[in-house]
Amino acid sequence: ITKSGLKRDGSNPAFLTGYGAYGLSRNVGFNPTSLAWLERGGVLAVAHVRGGGEFGEEWHLGGQKLTKPNTWKDFIACAEYLIAQGYTSADKLAGQGGSAGGILIGRAITGRPDLFAAALLDVGCLDATRMEFTMNGVPNIPEFGTVTREDEFRGLYEMDAYQHVKDGVKYPAVMLSHGINDPRVDPWMSAKMCARLQAATASGKPVLFRVDYHAGHGIGSTKLQQQKGTADRYSFLLWQMGVAKPLP
Repeated sequence: ITKSGLKRDGSNPAFLTGYGAYGLSRNVGFNPTSLAWLERGGVLAVAHVRGGGEFGEEWHLGGQKLTKPNTWKDFIACAEYLIAQGYTSADKLAGQGGSAGGILIGRAITGRPDLFAAALLDVGCLDATRMEFTMNGVPNIPEFGTVTREDEFRGLYEMDAYQHVKDGVKYPAVMLSHGINDPRVDPWMSAKMCARLQAATASGKPVLFRVDYHAGHGIGSTKLQQQKGTADRYSFLLWQMGVAKPLP
């Protein structure tokens, strides 16, 4: 989605989001807060990656357990497409994923850090090999796997963003967000990933941890909490893309 008349010269800030788990589909809908991004001349794109349900159960199974790498590989392919088509460039592209989509964005930036100027990791599952030992871990075994099986452990390791952070790599700017009362994904996952990225990155770009002590997984957040979170995220992205300026 873009404003009409957008020039494909690679200069536009772009926001690419994805999920890719449980066979859930990212359906068409209206989100009024997206207008704030579009009014800045931004590009808004949704990646319908494998693991989701947009093309049926086969599409879901194509991004589950041992096939999970297809999820972030599809997301990377979508990012490459946006750049190749001139919608944006690597220094103006942001990626986002939340909850199970934390696997998607976490592995996208650890696999191809050169593709993104910034990334938003929201209440993300970022340490998949430890997931089943958390309060909500066991119900997720059918989707992601268990470390008690060698093949599934290898699959979990592949989708574990924390385990794939390497010292001295130029990672994009990152904002991790989490509610301290999250019952679905433990907030220590974001804290642990934040600390690892801060210690490892060689880009000089910020890695920030946004904590809401009155929130959980985001589902029950108030309108004001949601608006403050959106404002912080958009401000962070526009700052890192060098286009943070007042509206005319």
